[in-house]
Amino acid sequence: MSGYVSFVSSGPGDPELLTVKAVDRLQNADVVLFDDLSAGPILEHAGPETDLIGVGKRAGRASPKQHHVSQVLVDHAKEGLRVVRLKSGDSGLFGRLEEEINALQAAGIQFEIIPGVTSASAAAATAGIPLTRRLTARRVQFITGADVTGELPADVNMAALADPLATTVVYMGKRTFPGLVARLIAEGLPADTPAILAEAVSTPAEKVTRFTIESLGNHLETSSSTTPALILFGPLMEPGA
Repeated sequence: MSGYVSFVSSGPGDPELLTVKAVDRLQNADVVLFDDLSAGPILEHAGPETDLIGVGKRAGRASPKQHHVSQVLVDHAKEGLRVVRLKSGDSGLFGRLEEEINALQAAGIQFEIIPGVTSASAAAATAGIPLTRRLTARRVQFITGADVTGELPADVNMAALADPLATTVVYMGKRTFPGLVARLIAEGLPADTPAILAEAVSTPAEKVTRFTIESLGNHLETSSSTTPALILFGPLMEPGA
């Protein structure tokens, strides 16, 4: 008999941001396949007999291929096990969730998706700001700063990204952001548009730094940090403003 897979969203890293349902699935799992950013204290919720398997992918590091991760997921479920696929942030945001769902559906394995706190929401909370503002930021857009080649996607809607009345959150964009900034400014977005670099959100190493898009682009051109980070830009208010 086939097992069952729970796609569990671990949130940005702080175990206290896990949902009650996420903790329940971890406690009752036979095996947990986890991403690098979902490791650490979050895995302490798994039972003592739970098999923990790291399948995380990180830029610039040797990582399991996606087809291998999907196959491992299917193989364990076919053994009749309760499998948790633990993904950082919310699994539906740039987490390659669809590929793994497709593999399960092709194998006839049932699954559930448990949503979680997005890294964007956690970053805004840490910065003490909302993602939206009445009248000046009625729209929020999440984009990836890197395609499968690691470069800025060629088909991004630059006019939408240069909208001064939108809050934009860039995932996986530290390396490509300087190039994006040049295109944003050319599209008409003011160079002094506020920006935030949020690193290691909701972990002990958390760091949130305020820039303009131009100064952040300049900063990232010379930065060698490999810390996971988000970039937010748009009409971002100061805390308490």
